[in-house]
Amino acid sequence: MVDKIRRLPQVVEYSGLSSSTIYEQIAEGTFPKPIRIGKRAVGWTESSLTAWVASKQVDAA
Repeated sequence: MVDKIRRLPQVVEYSGLSSSTIYEQIAEGTFPKPIRIGKRAVGWTESSLTAWVASKQVDAA
């Protein structure tokens, strides 16, 4: 199965976080780091986002 790359608008919708909060949490090490997909473009792998959500579900339990 191919791991899809999600761009920031999709990540905002998926996570429920604002873009500034996402980048703040990246700096804190609590959100997956994006991968470079072009000179001025980044994205997140779907698997890293799924793992992040799973970790949040464990934290909430």
